[in-house]
Amino acid sequence: MPGLKQAIRFTVCLSILLGLSQLGYAKQNQGLNNSGGLLTGPQTGELAFALPYEGLTAKLGKRFIKGHEQFDEIWVLAPAPGVWGLGPTFNEANCVGCHPNNSRAQPAKSGAEIEKGNVVKFGYRQASGEVIPAHPWYGDQLQNRAAENRVPMEGNAVVTYEKSIFKYPDETVIKLKRPIISVKNLNFGNLDESTLVSMRIAPQVIGLGLLEWVPDQDLLEIAERQKEEGLSGRPNYVIDLETERTVIGRFGWKAAQPNLKQQTAVAFHADIGATTFFFPEKNCPKIQIGCRELPSAAKCGGQGGCTGNNFRPEVLPSRLKNITTYLQTLNIPQRRITDPKEILAGENLFHETGCAACHVPTLVTGEKTLLKEFRNMAFHPYTDLLLHDMGEQLSDHRPEGSANGREWRTPPLWGIGLMDVISGGVGLLHDGRAASVEEAILWHGGEALLSRHKFVGLPKPDRDRVIKFINSL
Repeated sequence: MPGLKQAIRFTVCLSILLGLSQLGYAKQNQGLNNSGGLLTGPQTGELAFALPYEGLTAKLGKRFIKGHEQFDEIWVLAPAPGVWGLGPTFNEANCVGCHPNNSRAQPAKSGAEIEKGNVVKFGYRQASGEVIPAHPWYGDQLQNRAAENRVPMEGNAVVTYEKSIFKYPDETVIKLKRPIISVKNLNFGNLDESTLVSMRIAPQVIGLGLLEWVPDQDLLEIAERQKEEGLSGRPNYVIDLETERTVIGRFGWKAAQPNLKQQTAVAFHADIGATTFFFPEKNCPKIQIGCRELPSAAKCGGQGGCTGNNFRPEVLPSRLKNITTYLQTLNIPQRRITDPKEILAGENLFHETGCAACHVPTLVTGEKTLLKEFRNMAFHPYTDLLLHDMGEQLSDHRPEGSANGREWRTPPLWGIGLMDVISGGVGLLHDGRAASVEEAILWHGGEALLSRHKFVGLPKPDRDRVIKFINSL
């Protein structure tokens, strides 16, 4: 997309040249309408998720541009010309393949292969009854692509949808659909009844730096406050691979990663197949001998697979740093207030129905941020970053960190009304099953069941106001 790249490069250079950090849009118009605080931009079209904070320093601006280029960069299998590190098995060849225009992927259509930002996750029930988040032969994620004529793909999967009808008390009818996954063409043995299969859709990647900079204590205080309201929101506790400490998770559908750098390394390893210092070994389960024996582009006095001081991974630390900075400093689009009276009424109903208890409107960054102007800054993501039991209908029975199969992290709502403009469609919830905000609400269960009941009991004009408010975010 040459036009998109040129627009982003021009925006970064212009911001640095003019020193707009003191004259920016967000500084002139603070408040709930500016979802990202200083990281809010006025763009609401196709580029709304792709533009940088306008006050970047020259150094960070260059890193942003480099990170954007590397986010788009297509990886190849050695010795083909290009950036080595793809595979041997993989799902996509670059980051933007899963996150088009930094938005979420399109959900797979019924009867189509699960691909292009949609992936299949495995769990496995052991003889003891314990479920582990990986299959012994296929790992945690089905790899549907591979080094052609060198190793086989693991297999592929097709999704169909089981349809149902929901009827409101006022007789309004809404069609819902639930994904049914069929795994096919497996090259390392068939799956048995102990295997758990679920689908994930790649989310949008805006506002991640702000979410990373919220102090742990703030999240713990939200969890304590929710207990008083009868909710059981809690952090996911996961391993920080750099420090080897157990910390609070923030990123991923179950908050399984503690920071953006590790989240990016996980995506490189699981989706692209590239090694990092976090994951120095190729993404090859033990049974996949050909995958394990294929030479790596990593270096350590020979081929990869070592972890000594002279190990050179396929994804260098500088590349991880560039992409992390890029993700930390993307603007969040301003809200679209097309009908102030109706949207304000919808916001009030959003609170009255209890939605705001988990989709917390405002969080505040701490002292540790990329730039000093981001310190102690309020922003409005509509999330608590905590795990909640969402009921059996959304459960995949697959644990991640300390999260169980029924628990999911509250997703931020900012930018939700622009997904159709940016991605060409809407696929909400962890597997993209909901084609609208209304459908997503109707799938809520578990802790959210009371709020769902309150929403369902509203007259249709009030339900429409809630939806209009959410789509304004």
